[in-house]
Amino acid sequence: MLEIIIDTLVDGVKLLPFLFITYLIMEYIEHKTSNKSKELIKKSGKLGPFIGGILGIFPQCGFSTMAASLYAGKIITLGTLISIFLATSDEMLPVLISEAAPIDLIIKVLALKVVIGIVAGFLIDLVMRFIKNKKEDKKEIQEEINNICEHEHCDCSHDGILKSAIKHTLSIFLFIIIISFVLNIAIYFIGEENISNVIINMPIVGPLVSGLIGFIPNCASSVILTQLYLEEVITLGSMMSGLLVGSGVGILILFRVNKNLKDNLKISGILYTIGIICGILIDILF
Repeated sequence: MLEIIIDTLVDGVKLLPFLFITYLIMEYIEHKTSNKSKELIKKSGKLGPFIGGILGIFPQCGFSTMAASLYAGKIITLGTLISIFLATSDEMLPVLISEAAPIDLIIKVLALKVVIGIVAGFLIDLVMRFIKNKKEDKKEIQEEINNICEHEHCDCSHDGILKSAIKHTLSIFLFIIIISFVLNIAIYFIGEENISNVIINMPIVGPLVSGLIGFIPNCASSVILTQLYLEEVITLGSMMSGLLVGSGVGILILFRVNKNLKDNLKISGILYTIGIICGILIDILF
């Protein structure tokens, strides 16, 4: 047990400088581009799913939450919202970078999320236009943008770049330590081969369970799924299922700002269905 604790801490500490540098760069990019991203997605129109899918891959503290508020205010379409939720990577990218994952794996994962998000977004908007015969009421729209970063996630909007980077780094570092420790104990007592055999023998179960993990409304889900994949406990398809379903705190804010509960449940069902179907297909194809 002592050896497991020491190994977990040593491996975690090795990641700290890489995590910090990654978040420092990302915080700089976010502080410089967040307002531009917001305006761009608001004016995207029919190209919303494409623009949302592209912007979604960049880890921005409040992008998915912003999308939820814009959708609740009828400023963006359902397809655009789904595209952003599917494409957003939350903490997946920093974890992959800090773990020195192969660059081709990082590119493949990001590309899959973007393509799936864009295609799904356009298809959903196409279907919605087809089944919706009545024109939308031309009501005065009031945008309900909450400062979600301040209340739900990281308070990053009021922090400086350095402070935000440090807070993100320590938060994700703690997650990684806890998850790695649990995984190491499980592997020690159960055996890596036994765990792998269970997953291999039940290929559909992995995406189903991972999709549910993706609904955890914070960065924990993306960290858990990425670490499980890097430890070779779950397959690429299983990881992708959870990452596609997961949108950080975006889904939580959707339920808060959008008063239509039926609509929120429908969106959750769409995300989960797309996530598990794509996860199963990815395991078959890759």
